[in-house]
Amino acid sequence: MSARLLQAALLVAGAGAVVILLGVFGTGVEVAGLVAIVVGTILTAPAARGAESGWWPLLAVGTILSVLGALLALATDSVGGLVALVGGIMVVTGAAFGFPTRT
Repeated sequence: MSARLLQAALLVAGAGAVVILLGVFGTGVEVAGLVAIVVGTILTAPAARGAESGWWPLLAVGTILSVLGALLALATDSVGGLVALVGGIMVVTGAAFGFPTRT
């Protein structure tokens, strides 16, 4: 996987997480943010096999928690929001740790 593609995918996932963490946009934008997180995580999956891929499980678990939080929010806002918050923080952290500085 090229460094540019990895950077772009991590930026997509991180931007989606920021949209969800802010929570000031409409439902459509937040769903698009959730889709961006999932797409960014899927695109970075080939980089998970690398030697320095300790950040990827953090990104993947954060993605799972973000999706789970969105589903839980349909039943109970407080629990779903908390789970989505933790997932979003994990996605942003994983994206920051995985972002390659050298191209």
